[in-house]
Amino acid sequence: MKKVIPFAHDLLRETVKPGEIVVDATCGNGHDTAFLSKLVGDKGTVYALDIQQQAIDRTRLLLEQQRIFNVRLLLADHQYVKTYIPATSHGQIGGAIFNLGYLPGSDKQTITTPESTIGAIRALADIMKPGGLIAIVVYYGHQGGQLEKQELLDHLAGLDQKEFSVLQYAFINQQNNPPFLLALQKKG
Repeated sequence: MKKVIPFAHDLLRETVKPGEIVVDATCGNGHDTAFLSKLVGDKGTVYALDIQQQAIDRTRLLLEQQRIFNVRLLLADHQYVKTYIPATSHGQIGGAIFNLGYLPGSDKQTITTPESTIGAIRALADIMKPGGLIAIVVYYGHQGGQLEKQELLDHLAGLDQKEFSVLQYAFINQQNNPPFLLALQKKG
């Protein structure tokens, strides 16, 4: 069985096409950003957001090391993602990924929040193409994590099944609040 992030990457690999626009809603250390960049290729675009300058700097360094040039880095809250993507590209987003929680190796007080995350998911779902996929890796073993987990589960469980397919992928016998994956795909 695959771990959560490799499984999320597999799902995105199945849905995202070269030349598309994709979003890394929490760029962190840049690993998902680099992965998405390779999926869409030179003709595609990755919008990578984070609220911490440290994450933007780490991602920029990784992209420079890997000679990746199709990424737009944004120091911004992911709930505002829709305002950073040109209106002409709305309806064409092929995929997105989130890693919720906090930036590894940094201040554990700066975390994703349910309001911001659900706002970002709503915005992305609105501008996603039919068949587009949002992968959300949920880390919840920190202060505020349980609340975000529950509100996110409640929100996604309430989505209309005629409009979205929603998946939960989790290991249930691991200790210490193991991360799990939520994925939603827009029908069309």
